[in-house]
Amino acid sequence: MSIITTRKTVVLSLLFSCIAFSSVANAAPSLSEFQQLSESTQRSDENIQRNQYRHPAQTLQFFGLEPQMSVLEIWPGHGWYTEILAPFLKAQGKLTLAQFRHNDGSLKDERSIFWARVSERLAQRIADNAEYFGTPDMIELDPPLFYPQQNEQYDMVLTFRNAHIWNEDGNLFATLQSIFAALKPGGVLGMVEHRAARLSDISSSAVEGYLDESYVIEAAELAGFTLVESSELNANPADTKNYPKGVYALPPTLAMGNYNKAEYLKIGESDRMTLKFIKPEQ
Repeated sequence: MSIITTRKTVVLSLLFSCIAFSSVANAAPSLSEFQQLSESTQRSDENIQRNQYRHPAQTLQFFGLEPQMSVLEIWPGHGWYTEILAPFLKAQGKLTLAQFRHNDGSLKDERSIFWARVSERLAQRIADNAEYFGTPDMIELDPPLFYPQQNEQYDMVLTFRNAHIWNEDGNLFATLQSIFAALKPGGVLGMVEHRAARLSDISSSAVEGYLDESYVIEAAELAGFTLVESSELNANPADTKNYPKGVYALPPTLAMGNYNKAEYLKIGESDRMTLKFIKPEQ
């Protein structure tokens, strides 16, 4: 065999090896990868028990999350999803958390003050456990605006059970516009939200905490998004949606205390829409 032939053989061998490696590296994450993180010993037993209602592994796979992505998680609260997202993204990707507004002394209402404290505790927990969480960036969302402003920075934005709060405050559409601006063209918005009872093609019954699915889709489309697909992963047909205090009567909040507690626990967490939108390529 000539030196030239040998060199060609080596080059071709390396080329095919790189292609094979690239194919493996770019392969979509398996369900088991998400499942293992959702059952990590770093998570509390209480959080793991909620997997049965929130289906995090299937939900993240449905949204198309990949380890090299730049991802914005909106209002992570106590960090239920952050516990899965942060370790998944820390090696190749980047996680940013859009926290509640920081309390600089100007917050007056109890809800804002409470969630500011929750955000501070999560930030401290992440800092104390950097080996597990990595180093997510922190920004703030005071609907409808991000601070600092975000422009075409993310491959994916994820929001879990937040849209009803924006809607209550009259900021749903404007917040969706801010999310649209934050996404790169072709980027994905993954949304899970409490779903109202549908009465007909043109009406629904939306008690406290629930939103009509068609209404949410229309608001997102008006903001510029295209609906890619919806899923029934987080549906709960046992949720009748007619309780005192609305969705908050159900777990995990159980706002009614011991009143009908056994019944609400039997129902489980709320019926939820799971929506995947895309920001069209420009």
